Amino acid sequence: MDFFVFMSEQWLLVSLLVVLLYAFALSERYKAGTPASVHEVTRLINVDGAKVLDVRDRSEYSAGHIVDAVHIPHGEVAERVGELAPYKDKPLIVADKLGQHAGPVGRLLKQQGFQVRRLQGGMSEWANQNLPLVKS
Repeated sequence: MDFFVFMSEQWLLVSLLVVLLYAFALSERYKAGTPASVHEVTRLINVDGAKVLDVRDRSEYSAGHIVDAVHIPHGEVAERVGELAPYKDKPLIVADKLGQHAGPVGRLLKQQGFQVRRLQGGMSEWANQNLPLVKS
Protein backbone atom coordinates (compact mmCIF):
# COMPACT_ATOMS: atom_id res chain seq x y z
CA MET A 1 0.00 0.00 0.00
CA ASP A 2 2.86 2.39 0.83
CA PHE A 3 4.24 1.86 -2.68
CA PHE A 4 1.08 3.22 -4.30
CA VAL A 5 0.98 6.16 -1.90
CA PHE A 6 4.58 6.97 -2.78
CA MET A 7 3.82 6.76 -6.51
CA SER A 8 0.81 9.04 -6.20
CA GLU A 9 2.71 11.60 -4.13
CA GLN A 10 5.89 11.44 -6.23
CA TRP A 11 4.31 11.10 -9.68
CA LEU A 12 6.77 13.55 -11.24
CA LEU A 13 9.76 11.58 -9.99
CA VAL A 14 8.22 8.28 -11.13
CA SER A 15 7.43 9.78 -14.55
CA LEU A 16 11.01 10.99 -14.92
CA LEU A 17 12.29 7.52 -14.06
CA VAL A 18 10.05 5.94 -16.71
CA VAL A 19 11.22 8.44 -19.34
CA LEU A 20 14.87 7.80 -18.46
CA LEU A 21 14.40 4.04 -18.70
CA TYR A 22 12.73 4.46 -22.09
CA ALA A 23 15.58 6.71 -23.29
CA PHE A 24 18.12 4.12 -22.14
CA ALA A 25 16.28 1.36 -24.03
CA LEU A 26 16.25 3.47 -27.18
CA SER A 27 19.94 4.24 -26.75
CA GLU A 28 20.77 0.53 -26.54
CA ARG A 29 18.69 -0.19 -29.64
CA TYR A 30 20.49 2.60 -31.52
CA LYS A 31 23.87 1.11 -30.71
CA ALA A 32 22.96 -2.10 -32.52
CA GLY A 33 24.74 -5.30 -31.86
CA THR A 34 24.68 -7.19 -28.61
CA PRO A 35 27.32 -6.16 -26.07
CA ALA A 36 29.87 -8.88 -25.37
CA SER A 37 32.24 -9.02 -22.40
CA VAL A 38 35.95 -9.55 -23.01
CA HIS A 39 35.58 -13.16 -21.87
CA GLU A 40 32.68 -13.74 -24.24
CA VAL A 41 34.68 -12.18 -27.07
CA THR A 42 37.59 -14.56 -26.48
CA ARG A 43 35.15 -17.47 -26.62
CA LEU A 44 33.56 -16.14 -29.82
CA ILE A 45 36.99 -15.81 -31.44
CA ASN A 46 38.33 -19.19 -30.31
CA VAL A 47 35.18 -21.31 -30.66
CA ASP A 48 32.92 -19.60 -33.20
CA GLY A 49 35.60 -18.13 -35.46
CA ALA A 50 34.42 -14.55 -34.90
CA LYS A 51 36.33 -11.70 -36.52
CA VAL A 52 37.22 -8.46 -34.72
CA LEU A 53 36.73 -5.15 -36.51
CA ASP A 54 38.86 -2.47 -34.83
CA VAL A 55 37.44 0.98 -35.66
CA ARG A 56 39.98 3.10 -33.77
CA ASP A 57 42.33 5.47 -35.57
CA ARG A 58 45.63 4.24 -37.01
CA SER A 59 47.83 5.34 -34.09
CA GLU A 60 45.64 3.64 -31.47
CA TYR A 61 45.45 0.49 -33.59
CA SER A 62 49.24 0.41 -34.04
CA ALA A 63 49.79 0.84 -30.30
CA GLY A 64 48.00 -2.46 -29.66
CA HIS A 65 45.16 -4.49 -31.17
CA ILE A 66 43.60 -7.93 -30.92
CA VAL A 67 45.37 -10.61 -32.94
CA ASP A 68 44.10 -10.85 -36.56
CA ALA A 69 41.76 -7.87 -36.12
CA VAL A 70 40.63 -6.08 -39.27
CA HIS A 71 41.34 -2.35 -39.04
CA ILE A 72 38.95 0.12 -40.62
CA PRO A 73 38.67 3.53 -38.89
CA HIS A 74 35.09 4.32 -37.87
CA GLY A 75 34.82 7.17 -40.38
CA GLU A 76 35.65 4.83 -43.28
CA VAL A 77 33.46 1.83 -42.50
CA ALA A 78 30.55 2.94 -44.71
CA GLU A 79 32.81 3.23 -47.77
CA ARG A 80 34.81 0.07 -47.03
CA VAL A 81 32.02 -2.26 -45.85
CA GLY A 82 32.66 -4.48 -48.88
CA GLU A 83 35.99 -5.53 -47.38
CA LEU A 84 34.05 -7.23 -44.59
CA ALA A 85 31.96 -9.45 -46.89
CA PRO A 86 34.08 -12.58 -46.20
CA TYR A 87 33.07 -12.34 -42.53
CA LYS A 88 29.31 -12.12 -43.03
CA ASP A 89 28.66 -15.72 -41.97
CA LYS A 90 30.50 -15.38 -38.64
CA PRO A 91 30.04 -13.03 -35.68
CA LEU A 92 31.72 -9.67 -36.28
CA ILE A 93 32.90 -7.98 -33.10
CA VAL A 94 33.19 -4.20 -33.29
CA ALA A 95 35.92 -2.83 -31.03
CA ASP A 96 36.82 0.78 -30.36
CA LYS A 97 38.55 2.63 -27.54
CA LEU A 98 35.69 3.00 -25.04
CA GLY A 99 32.50 2.15 -26.92
CA GLN A 100 31.63 5.55 -28.36
CA HIS A 101 31.94 4.53 -32.03
CA ALA A 102 30.96 0.86 -31.82
CA GLY A 103 27.24 1.68 -31.71
CA PRO A 104 26.89 3.61 -34.98
CA VAL A 105 29.26 1.21 -36.77
CA GLY A 106 27.37 -1.78 -35.37
CA ARG A 107 24.09 -0.31 -36.53
CA LEU A 108 25.44 0.19 -40.05
CA LEU A 109 26.82 -3.35 -40.20
CA LYS A 110 23.64 -4.86 -38.80
CA GLN A 111 21.66 -3.11 -41.55
CA GLN A 112 24.05 -4.76 -44.04
CA GLY A 113 23.22 -8.20 -42.63
CA PHE A 114 26.21 -8.83 -40.37
CA GLN A 115 26.00 -10.68 -37.03
CA VAL A 116 27.23 -7.80 -34.90
CA ARG A 117 28.57 -7.90 -31.36
CA ARG A 118 30.14 -4.94 -29.54
CA LEU A 119 33.18 -5.28 -27.29
CA GLN A 120 31.81 -4.04 -23.99
CA GLY A 121 34.17 -1.44 -22.51
CA GLY A 122 36.15 -1.29 -25.73
CA MET A 123 39.85 -1.91 -26.08
CA SER A 124 40.42 -0.13 -22.77
CA GLU A 125 38.63 -2.97 -20.99
CA TRP A 126 40.53 -5.54 -23.06
CA ALA A 127 43.84 -3.98 -21.96
CA ASN A 128 42.67 -3.64 -18.33
CA GLN A 129 42.00 -7.39 -18.27
CA ASN A 130 45.62 -7.98 -19.44
CA LEU A 131 44.47 -9.84 -22.54
CA PRO A 132 46.95 -10.17 -25.42
CA LEU A 133 47.60 -7.26 -27.77
CA VAL A 134 49.68 -7.14 -30.93
CA LYS A 135 51.60 -4.00 -31.90
CA SER A 136 52.13 -3.07 -35.53
